[in-house]
Amino acid sequence: MAKKSSLLQAQNPLILRAQRLMEAFAKSDDERDFYLDRQEGFLLFFDLDQSEENIQNLEEELIKNIERYCMIPKLSFYEQKKIMEGFIHEKVYDIDTKEKLTDIIQSKEARENFLEFLYDHHTELEKWQQYYQERSRVRIIEWLRQNHFHFVFEEDLDLGVSLIEKLKENLFEDKVPKEVQNARKILSQKAKSYYSKEALNPRPKRGRPPKQVQKTELEPQLTGDIYSTVPKKVRPFLFTPDLSHIGAASFSAKFETEEELMASRKQAVMTETENALEDLNKKLETLRRLSSSWNGDEEEPKLELDEEEEAEPPKKKPRKK
Repeated sequence: MAKKSSLLQAQNPLILRAQRLMEAFAKSDDERDFYLDRQEGFLLFFDLDQSEENIQNLEEELIKNIERYCMIPKLSFYEQKKIMEGFIHEKVYDIDTKEKLTDIIQSKEARENFLEFLYDHHTELEKWQQYYQERSRVRIIEWLRQNHFHFVFEEDLDLGVSLIEKLKENLFEDKVPKEVQNARKILSQKAKSYYSKEALNPRPKRGRPPKQVQKTELEPQLTGDIYSTVPKKVRPFLFTPDLSHIGAASFSAKFETEEELMASRKQAVMTETENALEDLNKKLETLRRLSSSWNGDEEEPKLELDEEEEAEPPKKKPRKK
């Protein structure tokens, strides 16, 4: 007989943030642990910079309620390399760029060097951002399916901020207003799509391509974080980064935001410029010394010749008769 779960039963699929999950999946490694709550869908980041008391409290909670928290898988070096190789083979067409990126992913700090190179090649950067989001989304959906989550991504919903917030507020309530009941039906139908074959193998739509229209960038309308069952012991570890969009820095293990990556890149360029100027100045100084030495060597023989001329004056040639 199966053991009855102690978790509260949600009345509709969990509303998860795909962007935050992408961030957690990319940052999860041997030094950083992330957990997804099965009951309400919040994320935890096991931050070792927290106090010893807080860390101990979190460890106790994770052990005590082991069925509630699902650890995010680690992004192995093999998976990192596979993602980068896939992008190079599928999306990069320039031969020189292909060769350069292939060399980069064989080097140390491959992820960071890979991203820094892309930031210097804007066309490739745009292609990478789209490719990375698509690959990450498939990986996350696959993991959620394997762990039997009943979910939807908030970014995929078109219900309005107010209605989504009501769904979150009434997650465990049986009796809810009619508009919330109707919204729950929409969520349940949407949740089925993540368990379809197409969710793991997205294909371009067939038929005539749509007319090219000017693309307008719209800020995503995301709701605030509404959780009612977060244990006190884990509150310091809630992972709630404010991500309005997924940038290339999400793939980085070193940088938390795109601004940090850009600042580092700017500093690196400045350092390279300063080093180049310093190297040039050294070369110029060396040339000056060589030039001075060369001029000095040219004068010395002339002085010696003068002395010889004074010591032994040239013999006069006999006159012709």
